Amino acid sequence: MCDTEAMVESAESLPLHESVLDRLGSDIASGAIAPGARISSDEIATRFEVSRTVAREVVRVLESLGMVGVRRRAGITVLDPAHWNALDPKLIRWQLAGPNRFPQLAWLAELRSGIEPLAARLAAANATPDQCATLTAAVMGMSATARAANTAAYLEHDVTFHATLLAASGNPLLAVFAPIVREVLTGRTEHELMPAQANPRALQLHAAIAAAIQGGDAAAAEAAMREIVAESATAIACLQPSGHDQVPLGPGTL
Repeated sequence: MCDTEAMVESAESLPLHESVLDRLGSDIASGAIAPGARISSDEIATRFEVSRTVAREVVRVLESLGMVGVRRRAGITVLDPAHWNALDPKLIRWQLAGPNRFPQLAWLAELRSGIEPLAARLAAANATPDQCATLTAAVMGMSATARAANTAAYLEHDVTFHATLLAASGNPLLAVFAPIVREVLTGRTEHELMPAQANPRALQLHAAIAAAIQGGDAAAAEAAMREIVAESATAIACLQPSGHDQVPLGPGTL
């Protein structure tokens, strides 16, 4: 195959590869395909009506996420969740779309409670003028779209605020959590877990954080962010169906 033909095939297979990856990854994350299940590239190719090349690409990604193990004689085996790369945004997205949504959100809230207040405190000392301006603009955008807090417009401003906050911490190890927070906020919107109208107190807290960071008040920024994370966790807990527990990964095959 000439280089041009190879480039065309690669360009055409990319969306298909992502589609199959999302469907198969979701099945594994939800437990529809249980740990210990054996699958093969040929089965994937047949089920999703794709080439073996696409199937192999999908398996490589799943292997990189720790969701499957590949051995020459044993083939492809779905691994226990303990092996999964739990912080990968794709895996978080799949889990938020499945039956374990509420436990996943609770775990993510615990993670955010340790990361974002710290980032806010550091941002009060390290944020650049441009980052301060972005935070303020994001709060203004959230306020302008507050009566449609369950829409993409509000989500965009909310994501910008939190991603900027993490970057403004000046700590690159905190900044890498931005895609994770983005998936949490996006998942709440996509799965109808956001109120139609934003909580006024949450808006006040976002504004207080932006002001505290601009004013260099680390303690105030940290306290307000801690309250935001707590408010979010409480809102999710109130939406959780009564008696809803983590759904165990059940039996399943490809």
